[in-house]
Amino acid sequence: MVADIGLRAAVEAFFVDRDLALNSERTYRPVLDALVADHGPDLPMRSLSASKVRRTLTNRWDTSAPSTWNSRITALQSFIGYCDRNDWIGRDPLREVERKREPRDETKAIAYDDLDNLWSRPDVALREKTLWRMLYETAARTNEILALNIEDLDLARKRAVVIGKGGHREVIVWASGTARLLPRYLNGRRRGPVFVTSRQPNVVPADRDRCPDTGLGRLSYQMAWKLFSQHSNGATLHQLRHSALTHLGEDGVSAVLLQAKSRHQDPRTLARYSKPGVEAVAALTAEHDRGRRHRR
Repeated sequence: MVADIGLRAAVEAFFVDRDLALNSERTYRPVLDALVADHGPDLPMRSLSASKVRRTLTNRWDTSAPSTWNSRITALQSFIGYCDRNDWIGRDPLREVERKREPRDETKAIAYDDLDNLWSRPDVALREKTLWRMLYETAARTNEILALNIEDLDLARKRAVVIGKGGHREVIVWASGTARLLPRYLNGRRRGPVFVTSRQPNVVPADRDRCPDTGLGRLSYQMAWKLFSQHSNGATLHQLRHSALTHLGEDGVSAVLLQAKSRHQDPRTLARYSKPGVEAVAALTAEHDRGRRHRR
């Protein structure tokens, strides 16, 4: 490719080289097509300035929900990163664009039945099923799980050593769902990252993030987050941790054990995770419905 590649050619090269999943292309295509429509297919990539990118975003999505605005930025980050690796751009055209703060969702706990349906779906890959079950059953932080190497696992005892906040080595424990899926997903691999990409990466990863047997790279947080969001109608990976602790609290697990499970240092921090969910409140209301008892 020549250094002064045009915008349309760069967009098409991005989609060909990245070989994105269909859902990903559906998400990325509108924002990149909007850039081409606003600034012309022949605009040299080195002329794609921050003001041009900001103008497209503002004119088309400024009044959209923060999640929509942020998803457009995610698409642009992937595209700009690809162009930067090919040395097609100069200064980062996203340097003046900021994500919008998304309102805190007080209904973050996901009902267990909904989670069970999610990781039982036939269209969800084994890697994602294993990752989501492990995140839920361990109540671990996503970056802790994605950083795991196979050497950190104790499959027989259903536990692993992670590097927690502050750099401390801590133990997480999973249950039968993860125990059934994990050996199937590893498929004989005995070293390197637990969760890896599904195809060879465009850029050779660092040795610590590369499977020495397959050459596959460590699964990134961005990709893991995007896939969960797509399959869960916008939920976040952190909600798996929140849901696990909420469900344990609803089952009557003590605050001491919840703190041990979550590995929070300050028990006051745990309070927002152990807030009972809507289903628990509904069950409580039905159980103490005096009008219903009087009608019997």
